[in-house]
Amino acid sequence: MEKISFYFSLAAARLAYLFLKTTGISSGTSIIGKIVLKICPKFLSMCNQYISIKINVTGTNGKTTTSGLVSHILKSSGSSVINNAMGANMLTGVVNALALSINPYKKNDYSVIESDEAYLSKIYDSFDADYLIVTNLFRDQLDRYGELATTKKLIQEGINKKNNLTLFLNADDPLVASFEGNNKIFYGIENVYYADESLKTTSETEESFNCSCGKPLMYEKKFFAQQGHYYCSCGYKRPTPKYSADVTLYKDYSILKINGINYEIPLVGLFNAYNALAAISLCLELGKQNIEECLKSFKVMFGRSEVKYLDGKKVLIQLIKNPIGANEVLKTVDKDSNLLIIINDNYADGRDVSWLWDAEFELLKDIQKEIVVSGIRAEDMALRLKYAGVKNIKIINDIKKAVEYINRSADNNITILPTYTALLKLNKIKSLKK
Repeated sequence: MEKISFYFSLAAARLAYLFLKTTGISSGTSIIGKIVLKICPKFLSMCNQYISIKINVTGTNGKTTTSGLVSHILKSSGSSVINNAMGANMLTGVVNALALSINPYKKNDYSVIESDEAYLSKIYDSFDADYLIVTNLFRDQLDRYGELATTKKLIQEGINKKNNLTLFLNADDPLVASFEGNNKIFYGIENVYYADESLKTTSETEESFNCSCGKPLMYEKKFFAQQGHYYCSCGYKRPTPKYSADVTLYKDYSILKINGINYEIPLVGLFNAYNALAAISLCLELGKQNIEECLKSFKVMFGRSEVKYLDGKKVLIQLIKNPIGANEVLKTVDKDSNLLIIINDNYADGRDVSWLWDAEFELLKDIQKEIVVSGIRAEDMALRLKYAGVKNIKIINDIKKAVEYINRSADNNITILPTYTALLKLNKIKSLKK
């Protein structure tokens, strides 16, 4: 009976997807998952037999990009891979991705599933796991996660359910490096170089953390937020990474030197260098060859340094959702471009938008061009920009009208900084083309 409901749920998922795609009612990133679980409550556990190696990615920032890089490298090496590429990473989103990809007559080599921090433990109740990448832990959506100790506890609860899980941990993040597990592999950055000094923008706000002994951590090198080479007078220090990189940042790409090999990635910013290092490290551990060649054909993920075009004008879309992530994106903004910021406060964005006051929008104060703000919380964004010293601000609440306006007024390239559900809205605007 369970097998029948499983097969029926697969058929229902595909029919629902076809209907949603044809009508344009929804992108279907979670609705299909709800339908599938209604038909087959044990769907996740029944998927295990159809996937050989299961990889998860979690953490505050970088999940979609990291899982996308891993998936691309594995696919380029000839493997079959299931990936929730659109970034729907709660339980229904994960089920959705599996339901639309599982072939009951053929086993997939890998699943690469990004998982929301709060849902990892729930997913691990039913879904097997071989590898878990943890990218970083920053303050994010306080209304959903609470403080960082709560987020860390939620992830640790998931880890504790899988005794044979191999963890890939960011050694440069003291919170991530302290996760407990039977099998731990660390990755980290050794040195950062800037091909252009204009890229070397420092942050006015930094996270500070105490060692478990209670003393503040000190740093030999600090890259951004709490990430760097830390130590404590009690003897605790950053673990030595198995995979380490020297990173050189350019305006349009980055190069990571790992074990003497240069890996070029079409992504900007140090935060993306960390994502790439995590992905490359895992694939090296899996024994994949010619990774540097695979990366040459990588296309950026949905809204993460994604490039589209609007009537011939280049549009760079960069997701923002919390202070640290926003700060790193703001450092990369081309101040000569025409800027549109879209802030929503739907559930997937986080209802609490107080993070706008923790992000350094002061980095935009020297922009002379008009900055357009849109979305449900456009007025909040406009107020934040005013206090940041921005002089020329225009509010257009309707996202589609805001895109139309900036298209008419833009004299060259456009930069759009949306929250997650605003990004989904942008994806439905037909004039924005790849």
